[in-house]
Amino acid sequence: MASVIESNTVDKSRTRNARPYSVEVSIQRSEVITMKAAIAAFTKTGAVLAQKLALALGGEAFAPPKHLASGMTPLTEPIAEWAKARFLDSEALIFVSACGIAVRAIAKCVTDKLTDPAVVVLDELGRFSIPILSGHYGGANELAALIAEHTGGAAVITTATDVNGLPSVDAWAREHGFAIENKDAIKHISSSVLEGGSVGVALTDERIEAPFPVTLFLRPRDLVLGVGCKRGVSLAELQAAVDEFMEGAGYSILSLCAIASIDIKRDEPALLAFSKRHLLDFSCYSAQELADTPGRFTASERVMLETGVENVCERAAVRYSGGVLLRSKTLFEGIALALARKPR
Repeated sequence: MASVIESNTVDKSRTRNARPYSVEVSIQRSEVITMKAAIAAFTKTGAVLAQKLALALGGEAFAPPKHLASGMTPLTEPIAEWAKARFLDSEALIFVSACGIAVRAIAKCVTDKLTDPAVVVLDELGRFSIPILSGHYGGANELAALIAEHTGGAAVITTATDVNGLPSVDAWAREHGFAIENKDAIKHISSSVLEGGSVGVALTDERIEAPFPVTLFLRPRDLVLGVGCKRGVSLAELQAAVDEFMEGAGYSILSLCAIASIDIKRDEPALLAFSKRHLLDFSCYSAQELADTPGRFTASERVMLETGVENVCERAAVRYSGGVLLRSKTLFEGIALALARKPR
């Protein structure tokens, strides 16, 4: 089911008379932030703060060997190389340093506002916590506010919607677990909110025509892809099959939250690579667990002989989702796919 929302004009009267340089920022955030954070410091004082933040927030603290505090990891490579590696394996980078150091370190790493990690800079005394990348969808604004709470400092927030006390659609999407399909619409939505105009948002896992002149599609992560495949199928073959399958089913691939299969496929390279590419959970079940899954499923004698259960893809999708099938077993060359949705 699709939900579409069009807001009325936004009342900005409460922000028109705000005094310049004296804006009170309010950030709504969840009680707990869980991020895989990498924290870098370059001075003795900064290293102490980095380690305290690592303990308080969860994460790993780095510093040059001469400034290492207990439990920290030596920072021996050039900072740009360190940042490049952390962009790939971390959800947040925190620099206890001057802003210039952080900017130069990440300059060649920045690619996409929906996939780049949060980046926050703070001084070594913890007085100012400054989000410089992925403030909304990446959670940097929220993280900066949390850091400021721990250090007793101030979060320096510069995003226009926040300083005007207005909602940010990409931050809302992140908080509620929605994937953003057409990021170019974010700028239009934010501008309309700031100007007091109307906005159009579609909350749906279905592929539908845009209901508004400019529509931001937010995709709930509620679909589970059940997969059975021959040994050695390639990632390219699997990706092509899934793309065709999802288009034929009428659902967005961005709404997938997991893929599910049988335990003999636990180490199948294409399934592992696909789940990593799309940031999906990958769960496998024994033949008995699949057989115990209630429901009516497409039976195959060949699949029974090879796996010990007469259907893998449908049963795995339903088993993981706890819901119902949206599209039954569909065959491609060496691949069988099914789709289920979690209960709402």
